[in-house]
Amino acid sequence: MDVPDGAVLFDMDGVLVDSETYWHRFEDEWVFAAAVADGSPAHEEVTGMPYDEIYDYLDERYGSVVRKDEFVAKYEERAESLYGEQVELADGIPELFDALRATGRAIAIVSSAPRAWINIVRERFDLGPLDLVLSAEEIDEHGKPEPHIYERAAERLGVDPSECVVVEDSLNGIEAAVRAGAFTVAFRAAHNADLDLSRADVVVEGTAELRDVLLG
Repeated sequence: MDVPDGAVLFDMDGVLVDSETYWHRFEDEWVFAAAVADGSPAHEEVTGMPYDEIYDYLDERYGSVVRKDEFVAKYEERAESLYGEQVELADGIPELFDALRATGRAIAIVSSAPRAWINIVRERFDLGPLDLVLSAEEIDEHGKPEPHIYERAAERLGVDPSECVVVEDSLNGIEAAVRAGAFTVAFRAAHNADLDLSRADVVVEGTAELRDVLLG
Protein backbone atom coordinates (compact mmCIF):
# COMPACT_ATOMS: atom_id res chain seq x y z
CA MET A 1 0.00 0.00 0.00
CA ASP A 2 1.61 3.22 -1.22
CA VAL A 3 0.57 5.87 1.30
CA PRO A 4 1.68 9.45 0.53
CA ASP A 5 4.07 10.90 3.11
CA GLY A 6 2.70 14.43 2.77
CA ALA A 7 0.12 16.41 4.72
CA VAL A 8 -2.50 14.62 6.82
CA LEU A 9 -5.96 16.18 6.75
CA PHE A 10 -8.26 15.10 9.57
CA ASP A 11 -12.01 15.42 9.57
CA MET A 12 -13.16 16.38 13.09
CA ASP A 13 -16.56 14.85 13.79
CA GLY A 14 -16.37 11.08 14.10
CA VAL A 15 -12.58 11.00 13.69
CA LEU A 16 -11.00 13.24 16.30
CA VAL A 17 -14.04 13.30 18.59
CA ASP A 18 -17.02 10.98 19.03
CA SER A 19 -19.56 13.67 18.19
CA GLU A 20 -21.40 11.74 15.49
CA THR A 21 -23.04 9.56 18.16
CA TYR A 22 -24.53 12.69 19.72
CA TRP A 23 -25.49 14.25 16.38
CA HIS A 24 -27.26 11.05 15.34
CA ARG A 25 -29.25 11.16 18.56
CA PHE A 26 -30.17 14.79 17.88
CA GLU A 27 -31.26 13.86 14.37
CA ASP A 28 -33.47 11.07 15.68
CA GLU A 29 -35.01 13.17 18.46
CA TRP A 30 -35.60 16.42 16.56
CA VAL A 31 -34.35 16.70 12.98
CA PHE A 32 -35.99 13.58 11.53
CA ALA A 33 -38.84 13.54 14.03
CA ALA A 34 -39.90 17.18 14.09
CA ALA A 35 -38.28 19.09 11.22
CA VAL A 36 -38.80 16.70 8.29
CA ALA A 37 -42.20 16.71 6.63
CA ASP A 38 -42.35 13.18 5.27
CA GLY A 39 -40.17 10.09 5.02
CA SER A 40 -37.38 8.49 7.01
CA PRO A 41 -33.92 9.83 6.15
CA ALA A 42 -30.89 7.74 7.05
CA HIS A 43 -28.07 9.24 9.10
CA GLU A 44 -25.50 8.52 6.42
CA GLU A 45 -27.37 10.73 3.95
CA VAL A 46 -26.47 13.87 5.88
CA THR A 47 -23.50 12.95 8.09
CA GLY A 48 -20.48 14.99 7.07
CA MET A 49 -22.43 17.78 5.40
CA PRO A 50 -22.38 21.40 6.62
CA TYR A 51 -25.48 21.80 8.76
CA ASP A 52 -27.01 24.56 6.67
CA GLU A 53 -26.68 22.30 3.62
CA ILE A 54 -28.31 19.48 5.59
CA TYR A 55 -31.43 21.64 5.71
CA ASP A 56 -31.35 22.21 1.95
CA TYR A 57 -30.86 18.49 1.29
CA LEU A 58 -33.68 17.38 3.60
CA ASP A 59 -36.04 20.11 2.40
CA GLU A 60 -35.53 19.12 -1.23
CA ARG A 61 -35.99 15.38 -0.69
CA TYR A 62 -38.38 15.12 2.25
CA GLY A 63 -39.83 18.56 2.78
CA SER A 64 -39.46 20.64 5.93
CA VAL A 65 -41.91 21.91 8.53
CA VAL A 66 -39.49 24.47 10.02
CA ARG A 67 -37.78 27.53 8.60
CA LYS A 68 -34.09 27.36 7.80
CA ASP A 69 -33.20 29.94 10.46
CA GLU A 70 -34.95 27.83 13.12
CA PHE A 71 -33.16 24.70 11.87
CA VAL A 72 -29.76 26.41 12.00
CA ALA A 73 -30.44 27.84 15.45
CA LYS A 74 -31.28 24.39 16.81
CA TYR A 75 -27.95 23.03 15.57
CA GLU A 76 -26.04 25.95 17.04
CA GLU A 77 -27.78 25.57 20.39
CA ARG A 78 -27.00 21.86 20.49
CA ALA A 79 -23.36 22.32 19.50
CA GLU A 80 -22.36 24.37 22.54
CA SER A 81 -22.93 21.63 25.13
CA LEU A 82 -22.10 18.81 22.71
CA TYR A 83 -18.58 20.02 21.99
CA GLY A 84 -17.99 21.84 25.25
CA GLU A 85 -19.08 19.07 27.63
CA GLN A 86 -20.05 15.77 26.03
CA VAL A 87 -17.70 14.65 23.31
CA GLU A 88 -14.50 12.76 24.05
CA LEU A 89 -11.25 12.79 22.12
CA ALA A 90 -10.39 9.57 20.31
CA ASP A 91 -7.74 7.54 22.10
CA GLY A 92 -4.19 8.27 21.02
CA ILE A 93 -4.84 11.43 18.98
CA PRO A 94 -2.37 13.70 20.85
CA GLU A 95 0.35 11.06 20.55
CA LEU A 96 -0.43 10.58 16.85
CA PHE A 97 -0.21 14.33 16.23
CA ASP A 98 3.13 14.48 18.05
CA ALA A 99 4.49 11.58 16.01
CA LEU A 100 3.39 13.19 12.74
CA ARG A 101 4.96 16.52 13.75
CA ALA A 102 8.21 14.70 14.52
CA THR A 103 8.37 13.52 10.90
CA GLY A 104 7.82 17.08 9.65
CA ARG A 105 4.43 16.33 8.10
CA ALA A 106 1.79 19.04 7.98
CA ILE A 107 -1.36 18.43 10.05
CA ALA A 108 -4.74 19.98 9.26
CA ILE A 109 -8.31 19.81 10.50
CA VAL A 110 -10.71 20.08 7.56
CA SER A 111 -14.30 20.04 8.72
CA SER A 112 -17.88 20.80 7.78
CA ALA A 113 -18.30 22.23 11.28
CA PRO A 114 -18.17 26.00 11.75
CA ARG A 115 -14.87 27.44 12.94
CA ALA A 116 -16.39 28.24 16.36
CA TRP A 117 -17.18 24.56 16.95
CA ILE A 118 -13.71 23.50 15.82
CA ASN A 119 -12.19 26.04 18.20
CA ILE A 120 -14.11 24.61 21.15
CA VAL A 121 -12.66 21.17 20.42
CA ARG A 122 -9.14 22.48 19.83
CA GLU A 123 -9.10 24.46 23.06
CA ARG A 124 -10.76 21.79 25.19
CA PHE A 125 -8.36 19.07 24.07
CA ASP A 126 -5.30 21.24 23.34
CA LEU A 127 -5.06 20.23 19.68
CA GLY A 128 -2.25 22.39 18.40
CA PRO A 129 -0.19 23.65 16.79
CA LEU A 130 -1.75 22.89 13.42
CA ASP A 131 -0.63 23.87 9.94
CA LEU A 132 -4.18 24.54 8.76
CA VAL A 133 -7.72 24.64 10.08
CA LEU A 134 -10.36 24.93 7.37
CA SER A 135 -14.12 25.06 7.92
CA ALA A 136 -16.68 24.62 5.17
CA GLU A 137 -18.11 28.02 6.10
CA GLU A 138 -14.83 29.59 4.94
CA ILE A 139 -15.07 28.46 1.32
CA ASP A 140 -17.57 29.88 -1.14
CA GLU A 141 -18.41 26.47 -2.57
CA HIS A 142 -20.59 23.51 -1.70
CA GLY A 143 -19.39 21.30 1.15
CA LYS A 144 -18.95 17.55 1.34
CA PRO A 145 -19.61 15.34 -0.63
CA GLU A 146 -18.31 17.88 -3.15
CA PRO A 147 -14.49 17.84 -3.25
CA HIS A 148 -13.95 21.58 -2.90
CA ILE A 149 -12.98 21.77 0.77
CA TYR A 150 -10.16 19.25 0.33
CA GLU A 151 -9.01 20.90 -2.88
CA ARG A 152 -8.88 24.27 -1.08
CA ALA A 153 -7.08 22.73 1.91
CA ALA A 154 -4.36 21.27 -0.31
CA GLU A 155 -4.07 24.58 -2.14
CA ARG A 156 -3.58 26.50 1.11
CA LEU A 157 -0.93 24.00 2.21
CA GLY A 158 0.84 24.46 -1.11
CA VAL A 159 0.55 20.85 -2.22
CA ASP A 160 -1.41 18.77 -4.69
CA PRO A 161 -4.34 16.80 -3.22
CA SER A 162 -2.67 13.59 -4.42
CA GLU A 163 0.13 14.27 -1.92
CA CYS A 164 -2.32 14.39 0.99
CA VAL A 165 -3.81 11.74 3.21
CA VAL A 166 -7.39 12.45 4.31
CA VAL A 167 -8.91 10.70 7.35
CA GLU A 168 -12.70 10.58 7.16
CA ASP A 169 -15.56 8.65 8.73
CA SER A 170 -18.69 9.58 6.74
CA LEU A 171 -19.77 8.52 3.28
CA ASN A 172 -20.06 12.17 2.28
CA GLY A 173 -16.60 12.98 3.61
CA ILE A 174 -15.00 9.95 1.99
CA GLU A 175 -16.62 10.88 -1.32
CA ALA A 176 -15.29 14.42 -1.07
CA ALA A 177 -11.74 13.23 -0.37
CA VAL A 178 -11.76 10.62 -3.14
CA ARG A 179 -13.13 13.11 -5.66
CA ALA A 180 -10.43 15.60 -4.66
CA GLY A 181 -7.79 13.00 -5.52
CA ALA A 182 -6.42 12.47 -2.00
CA PHE A 183 -5.38 9.16 -0.51
CA THR A 184 -8.42 8.43 1.64
CA VAL A 185 -8.46 6.57 4.95
CA ALA A 186 -11.86 5.58 6.33
CA PHE A 187 -11.98 5.67 10.12
CA ARG A 188 -14.39 3.06 11.42
CA ALA A 189 -16.03 3.53 14.83
CA ALA A 190 -19.28 2.61 16.56
CA HIS A 191 -21.40 5.18 14.69
CA ASN A 192 -20.45 3.90 11.21
CA ALA A 193 -19.85 0.24 12.04
CA ASP A 194 -22.44 -1.01 9.55
CA LEU A 195 -21.58 1.23 6.60
CA ASP A 196 -19.75 0.18 3.45
CA LEU A 197 -16.61 2.33 3.54
CA SER A 198 -14.91 0.61 0.62
CA ARG A 199 -14.84 3.78 -1.48
CA ALA A 200 -11.81 4.77 0.62
CA ASP A 201 -8.33 3.49 -0.19
CA VAL A 202 -8.07 1.77 3.18
CA VAL A 203 -10.30 1.27 6.22
CA VAL A 204 -8.87 1.40 9.74
CA GLU A 205 -10.43 0.28 13.02
CA GLY A 206 -9.42 3.01 15.46
CA THR A 207 -6.40 5.16 16.10
CA ALA A 208 -3.83 2.38 16.53
CA GLU A 209 -4.49 1.09 13.01
CA LEU A 210 -4.55 4.65 11.70
CA ARG A 211 -1.12 5.24 13.20
CA ASP A 212 0.21 2.12 11.48
CA VAL A 213 -1.10 3.33 8.11
CA LEU A 214 0.28 6.85 8.51
CA LEU A 215 3.61 6.02 10.12
CA GLY A 216 4.26 2.36 9.37
